[in-house]
Amino acid sequence: MTLSAAFNTVQTMFGNHGTQSDVITKNVANQQNTAYGRRTAVTTSTLYGGAFVTIQRAQDYALLRQSLTATSQDSAQKALATGLNRLSSIFGGNEQPFAPSTYLNNLYKSLSDYAAKPSDRTLGAAVVNNAQSLAGALNDASSAVQKVRADADREISLQVDKLNDLLRQFHEANDAVMSASAAGMDANDEMDVREGVLNKISEIVGVNVLRREPNDMVLYTSDGTTLFESSPRAVTFTPTMAYGATVAGNSIKIDGVPVTPGTGANTTGQGTLSALLQLRDEVAPVLQNQLDEMARGLVTAFAETDGGVPPTIMAGLFTYGTGAVPVAGTVVPDLASVIRVNPAVDPALGGDPSKLRDGSINGAAFNRNTGNNASFSAVLVGYGRALDTPMPFDPVAQLDSSASLMTYATKPIGWLEDIRQSATDSATKKSALKVHSAEAYSNATGVSLDEEMSLMLNLQQSYKATAQILSAIDEMIKSLLNAAG
Repeated sequence: MTLSAAFNTVQTMFGNHGTQSDVITKNVANQQNTAYGRRTAVTTSTLYGGAFVTIQRAQDYALLRQSLTATSQDSAQKALATGLNRLSSIFGGNEQPFAPSTYLNNLYKSLSDYAAKPSDRTLGAAVVNNAQSLAGALNDASSAVQKVRADADREISLQVDKLNDLLRQFHEANDAVMSASAAGMDANDEMDVREGVLNKISEIVGVNVLRREPNDMVLYTSDGTTLFESSPRAVTFTPTMAYGATVAGNSIKIDGVPVTPGTGANTTGQGTLSALLQLRDEVAPVLQNQLDEMARGLVTAFAETDGGVPPTIMAGLFTYGTGAVPVAGTVVPDLASVIRVNPAVDPALGGDPSKLRDGSINGAAFNRNTGNNASFSAVLVGYGRALDTPMPFDPVAQLDSSASLMTYATKPIGWLEDIRQSATDSATKKSALKVHSAEAYSNATGVSLDEEMSLMLNLQQSYKATAQILSAIDEMIKSLLNAAG
């Protein structure tokens, strides 16, 4: 090898060392960046003895898909658990002091006290007060359930806007990757940006990734709908301004295909959108049905009957804007939000609580205390018995189809707490799975400081060896110059 060839080789080696040093420095600087793929400087020799360095980005698409799925599942489970915690808080937390069943127990006790001493108008007023508290609890709970639905709807709208923006960012990053790859340029930084956006998309909707050349990506949702192929697909949603038990929310559509809500406490959904749909359209409406069935049971239990043949049955202590008694075993949508105590027994509105005792809320034709006996208690005892007697309930509420109202009123809390606890436990497990998946992907593609420091030491030794070669070449040139005089 001539001295000039040796010098050129050393010059190339120094250039390669500089490139390798830059790669290590960049790796160390991005050690905390989860979207950063570790760079490796690979030295390649040519057929003519030359050497050059190429920079490769660590990637494992199998682990990436696993990490994206774990992220989507974790995001959905957390969204559902958060919503269920909000529904639980409606009833006041662990002791459930604001649960309708608590107010029903108070009504039952005051009704028993009044039946034992029906001449005491104070006890009659206490029954009316407790009935008003119970009706108010049902009104408030119904309103709170619909607020949870409305808040979920608003969050869906925000998430849809965010998803559309992320798809736009993904489009830009994907085009940048393909352009750089097609031109034979380093596309690693653009791939980092694309992967970072992809991780954020997976939090909103489940994502499956398909790779195409040159470094192109196609995205599908977890249920197979095209999310991105060369360009983003439209994600559309129309918010609903106000919610009630009879109001159905609008669907989310991706490329014209509706997004499917998750199911179960351990939700099958992936991404926040599916969980929010589940909360808005599946969980909250069932709880609303349970409240409506409790309200219907109260109207039925305290209904008045006249002496006609056939008898006329009218709403008594509890009414809902009409004197009719609802059909047995059939939910009346939104009844819990409008149930109220009949003004005829409310002293604050000029009513008389003794009408409850006599069974004459709907007028003289319904009066059972025809002798105007102050100790008459048959109607009051009958109300207490009605609260303890099984009655039919609509299976759509997902509780017992036959139970006493006193028993049925305790069921919604148990139903909600069961799925809330299960959802919370599942959220813990899915969060752990997300962490493990992210660690596995990071171990395969992320930066290890120990490994980078080891490479830096090796590079330092190689640099020293190159420097010694340069020094030897320098001595040879000096000797030649001296010999030439």
